Amino acid sequence: MKTQSKKGFTLVEIMIVVVIIGLLAAMAIPAFQKVRENSVGKAMTNDARQLASAAQQYMMEEAVTTVTVGITEGTGVVTGPLSEYVKAVGKNTKGPTAITMDTDFTLSHPQYEEDAAQTFSPEGQP
Repeated sequence: MKTQSKKGFTLVEIMIVVVIIGLLAAMAIPAFQKVRENSVGKAMTNDARQLASAAQQYMMEEAVTTVTVGITEGTGVVTGPLSEYVKAVGKNTKGPTAITMDTDFTLSHPQYEEDAAQTFSPEGQP
């Protein structure tokens, strides 16, 4: 008479492991999304500071109060007069068409608070 091997997992054991993995994923995915959104927000703040600093430098050198800004959608490449000071900002960042010495400007990103625009001072402060 042959004896069958008792090696392996039962269906209940496998189902318990799948449920545990599902619970861990349910807790981890929102945490990862929050971390990603925070990093996009901080990147936008950094981009705003760079653009504002470049705009102030350009305005002082050229003795003007407004500078046009172009940001290529999808790549983040800065075009126009500020391209000498800032080569690129974050990909998919949508920005102002002009920065003035005394008016706030906005930046937005599709992965930041459902594409909400964030307003910055002329110095790049949120």
